[in-house]
Amino acid sequence: MPRSPVVARTRAGASVLAALTVTALVATGQPATAAPAPPAAEPLNRAFDRAAQEYGVPRDLLAAVGYGESRLDGHAGKPSQANGYGVMHLASNPDNRSLEKAAALTGEPADRLRRDTAANILGGAAVLRDHADRLGLDRTERRDVNAWYPAVARYSEAEGPAAALYADTVFTFLAQGLTATAPGGEEVRVPSRPVAPDKDEVSAAGVYAQSPDYPSALWVAASSQNYATGRTATINKVVVHVTQGSYAGSISWFQNPASQVSAHYVIRSSDGEITQTVRDSNTAWHARSANSSSIGLEHEGWVDNPAWFTDAMYRSSAALTSHLAARYSIPKNRTHIVGHSEVPGNDHTDPGVHWDWNYYMQLVGGSPGTPGDSLTFPSYAVQQSGSSGPQVKAVQQLLNAQGYAAGTADGIFGPATKSATQAFQRARSLTADGAVGPKTWTALLSAGTTPALARGSSGDAVKRLQRSLTAALGTTVGADGSFGPTTETAVRNYQSSRGLSVDGKVGPATWGALQAGR
Repeated sequence: MPRSPVVARTRAGASVLAALTVTALVATGQPATAAPAPPAAEPLNRAFDRAAQEYGVPRDLLAAVGYGESRLDGHAGKPSQANGYGVMHLASNPDNRSLEKAAALTGEPADRLRRDTAANILGGAAVLRDHADRLGLDRTERRDVNAWYPAVARYSEAEGPAAALYADTVFTFLAQGLTATAPGGEEVRVPSRPVAPDKDEVSAAGVYAQSPDYPSALWVAASSQNYATGRTATINKVVVHVTQGSYAGSISWFQNPASQVSAHYVIRSSDGEITQTVRDSNTAWHARSANSSSIGLEHEGWVDNPAWFTDAMYRSSAALTSHLAARYSIPKNRTHIVGHSEVPGNDHTDPGVHWDWNYYMQLVGGSPGTPGDSLTFPSYAVQQSGSSGPQVKAVQQLLNAQGYAAGTADGIFGPATKSATQAFQRARSLTADGAVGPKTWTALLSAGTTPALARGSSGDAVKRLQRSLTAALGTTVGADGSFGPTTETAVRNYQSSRGLSVDGKVGPATWGALQAGR
């Protein structure tokens, strides 16, 4: 994104603490006294010391930037969602070329900057110093940590509110102090100090704008190219994500038209601050098949590091989810409050094994339970005598619900289940072989009422339709209960392949074909 023009800098006259938007530390960073840091004998401390000395960047500022970006975890060279690397999050994307800039400034190859922590920290220091030089900071000003505020804002490669949020977070770490333990066990300290950053060069207009949908949140709009205006389905779920990056960095990423992603809300790790980036009434691009019917909540952090999931974050996010559930009549259970990894058609793993669902649902005031339901699968395999498992249990539940005595739904395909299957097949004029293949699955899954359905419909009938289309077509149709574009396409494919009138709507003819197992 284009940078703001350089303007004259003046000293702020009051402490920044009253103006900062972050007032608490992450769980892994505790307030530190003003005592001097211990001698830097370990690799990470040595790297910060060396980089600070070589590029004339205050050591504690450098450490605070790294902590805010990564919790001092380089993730073994794995990229963030914005394609950023290492402790200092050196990025390579259309609007942030800090990795390439670091390589040019230090002479280090890009691959080493990605994977080697010491090189990465050196690169981060070089980029910060370059921003300071472009702002015209002289030697005396560079000794004053407060003069670095606009350089830190520029390091974010964001603009306006997102850049100010980023710099405010770093300067809160400086003001509060922190003691952080890196993944290898090394301790990095930043002593607390009074701060009064020079903010005049940074446009903070809108930083304190209130969310239009959730009064407790801030508002920083995502790029209009990263979401769709309006909804094609009723809101009926909340999807929990993890950013794989920093809070301000993720907000900035949603402002980048090249990212083609967004979420409705982003929650900060340190204090649970929330920023809304897409209106509830619009469709954020965060969960593929569930986009049209869900609200997406991004949580600052990485799935492999539980230190990001603070109590402040859990409580703040749960309060938001509870509000959304009340506003949009979303049931407070694990069928409707789900993780990104639980949405059909997604290949993401967030929020991951470290996310405490039981605690979160307790805070929401709902039922922990388990995600999804016992009838929904990405594909339906043939079940017959001798089969066992959750799909057999689904067959038994469906048969019993239709009045065919399959016995206890125990997941074991025995004589009673076979007999009930044959009776159901005869009633539907299917081959009565007692095996549940695609046709029998389609008829079983679609059984029930036959309301007219079209794009924008929602509810259990849509979910039945989506399951039966999955069985009939042999491809996964996300069973989220919302009739969106993906479901309409699947309906058209089914109608075309079965010789039906192709209109993408589900009326008597389409229901009849499905319930006959065609």
